[in-house]
Amino acid sequence: MEYRLVTQAGYPFHHIEITGFQRRLSLNNIRRNIITLWNLALSGPKARAMMKEVQPDLVIGCGGYVSGPVVRCAAKKGIKTAIHEQNAFPGVTNKLLAPGRGHRVRRRACRCGKAGDAPEKTQVVGNPVRPEVFEKAGERDAIRAQLGAGDRTVILSFGGSLGARRVNEVVADLCAWEQKEHKPVLHIHATGQYGVELFQNLEKEKGFAPGESLVVKEYINNMPELLAAADLVISRAGALTLAELEAEGRAAILIPSPNVAENHQYYNAMELQKGRCRCGHRGKGADRREAGLDRLRPAGRAGQAGCHGQECPHPFGGRQPRPHRRRPDETGQDAVIDSAALL
Repeated sequence: MEYRLVTQAGYPFHHIEITGFQRRLSLNNIRRNIITLWNLALSGPKARAMMKEVQPDLVIGCGGYVSGPVVRCAAKKGIKTAIHEQNAFPGVTNKLLAPGRGHRVRRRACRCGKAGDAPEKTQVVGNPVRPEVFEKAGERDAIRAQLGAGDRTVILSFGGSLGARRVNEVVADLCAWEQKEHKPVLHIHATGQYGVELFQNLEKEKGFAPGESLVVKEYINNMPELLAAADLVISRAGALTLAELEAEGRAAILIPSPNVAENHQYYNAMELQKGRCRCGHRGKGADRREAGLDRLRPAGRAGQAGCHGQECPHPFGGRQPRPHRRRPDETGQDAVIDSAALL
């Protein structure tokens, strides 16, 4: 997937095969860890060949196992290095690289001690947000007109490029309810690569179908446009997703993935809860759905409901187009849907 996206954007792509260590003991995981050790042994020579070919002036590691051998190789060759931690909780690779000589940049000043940072080498810069996100935000009305949204509430939902089974199941329930109750919504949902067949089966099982009120895609290639048009976003809690949601000031329901290292998506979402940047209605079934849509529908212009009140002190994005706002606390509301409750 990374190869396709990077090359489509016009950048050269250098491949290193690397896998993570499995911490649970089983025969299958032992086999996978042996493969990981083999890949790790080959990663050093590949990283050295990459340095020789590219001859970089600066190497930046953004976490993930693949950045470990590359950043370490660059540091050994005297090339300037930096590591960037996007999440609220640092990953294993960045923890291992942190004691090195390179510079460290962080999304924000939270849980810094978890990575053993030296304050004199650490700078808080926020997460990068694509310029297109800000550009398209100013074209909201035109984009909504192109989508044929009218005064309907636009809901954008996705669970990642590969798809998330539980997110697809929850969104299918919501889509079925929207169509059964004839709600004035335009719902755009991305199933992800592995969710296409699942969602098609859910459509048949729950009695709903794509049409005027529902658009189903495998992958969203025009995310800045759809974020600008959306009134409500339902998504996982990846760091860059949250940065773009905050840059747009978009109301969101966050479902942190439980299948990520150090449970970092939960901590990402909880950082927003501490700032009261997002509020989701707590309730059950139709009452919860009805309350949520009603709160978001002043003549279909729910985009104005994303952020109100005091300024948000800790934005995820490194750049804001306007003073960022947060909603005041409201009784019976919470910022996050804990994924454990959905499993």
